[in-house]
Amino acid sequence: MTSDQHPSGPLHGVRVVELGGIGPGPFAGMMFADLGAEVVRIDRPGNDGPRLAALERGRRSVVLDLRRPEGVAAALQLTDRADVLIEGFRPGVTERLGLGPEDCWQRNPKLVYGRMTGWGQEGPWAQTAGHDIAYIAVTGTLHAIGRADGPPQVPLNVVGDFGGGGMYLVAGVLAALLEANRSGRGQVVDAAIVDGAASLMTAMYGMFGSGAWRDERGRNLLDTGTPFYDVYETADGGHMAVGALEPKFYAEFVSLLGLDPEDADRDDPTGWPALRERIAAAFKSRTRDEWAAVFDGSDACVAPVLSMTEAPSHPQVAARGTFAEVDGTTVPVPAPRFSRTQGAVSRPPAASGEHTRATLTDWGVSDVDALIESGVAVDRSGRE
Repeated sequence: MTSDQHPSGPLHGVRVVELGGIGPGPFAGMMFADLGAEVVRIDRPGNDGPRLAALERGRRSVVLDLRRPEGVAAALQLTDRADVLIEGFRPGVTERLGLGPEDCWQRNPKLVYGRMTGWGQEGPWAQTAGHDIAYIAVTGTLHAIGRADGPPQVPLNVVGDFGGGGMYLVAGVLAALLEANRSGRGQVVDAAIVDGAASLMTAMYGMFGSGAWRDERGRNLLDTGTPFYDVYETADGGHMAVGALEPKFYAEFVSLLGLDPEDADRDDPTGWPALRERIAAAFKSRTRDEWAAVFDGSDACVAPVLSMTEAPSHPQVAARGTFAEVDGTTVPVPAPRFSRTQGAVSRPPAASGEHTRATLTDWGVSDVDALIESGVAVDRSGRE
């Protein structure tokens, strides 16, 4: 599913310069590319391998040595024609390189400057290393995920890096772009994962403040604290996910599971341990796929827990075309959907430096041949 010859998406015409990094920064770059922006990633010299990760799709790769003044000068020329720059270095790094916000605004006052960090631009830990798990740990997020009788459960790096980091960077940059179109002035978007992870917990903190949420794992409505919002094992070792929160949905769940309504009272928490055992015993009586067939199309809010191998073939997921094969790998397609300006995967992951000469030329950078001959820029043309 590619659209290289026919760019599309609501951000078509927007130009983004991405200073190459890992994790949430590339995820944000992927989102901009999927939404139709023209994204150029500046990679470092020495990375000769192809980019295989799906996060690297949709943009061109330019190799510039930013340790050399000529490389910085070329990068600044790219920002001259850009609407957005995104970077994920520790605070102060781009300033020391000569690529900080003020350096760029002297040439392009309307540039939106997106910064992706774990801890933010200031504070006692701003200069320390970290990863997703640490960022969600200090915000109360990690503590809240898990069962009552066990330790916190790590939700991959979805909640921190991609949810609290990359998506908040994208949202912030889009808001700043709208404002820049009104004011003619860019600004810094300081997207810290620690801030985003905390923001994602707003509902839980709100309930906690009102007394509707306990500051303990596995004791609440949405954290497996109730028997009607949990995961149950089936006869074949599979699992079914149950989210029968509303009374009418719960009634349908009880009926389809085959429980006696008299033994399935959900309103008395003192009976929940016994109710959980009855639900668990019922699910253990059939296989996952048998139960999936029972609940298929119902309002019981029950679904089979599918593996990454199985998920693309689920009837609802397949009907939506939620996954597609890109460069030989099955990956999620661009989201969300648009009625007129649907985004698309514009190109597969690029090898480092694959588009250096063409992109520098297209974007009006001067003395491209000299940059390549001197090693300041590295061109590894191969695909186009």
